[in-house]
Amino acid sequence: MAKYERSFNLPLQTVVRKVEDVVLQGSMSASLEACSDFTFHGVGCAVRVFERYSWLGSNRVSMSVTMIGDDHATRLVAVTSGGSQAVFFKVNTWGEESFLDTLTTALEG
Repeated sequence: MAKYERSFNLPLQTVVRKVEDVVLQGSMSASLEACSDFTFHGVGCAVRVFERYSWLGSNRVSMSVTMIGDDHATRLVAVTSGGSQAVFFKVNTWGEESFLDTLTTALEG
């Protein structure tokens, strides 16, 4: 599992669109598997679950991205999972880290 957290001084919907574009255009096999959007007491929450095939690990990897914010600021948490091998401990997490890197590189750049 790999994790990334960041705050933005951008509206929630701007960050959501950027995340979707970066992930889906960053890998030929990436897909948006599920999404949910809601507002609670004036604060919006957007959840995106992506999946792609990892050539490095020869398996599928998922990335869950949760974004909470309003018209001025957004907090993002992205977590990848599913790319490791072995039964009792994690081996070969390259696919998870690589999938997360497609997002972090674009957001940090």
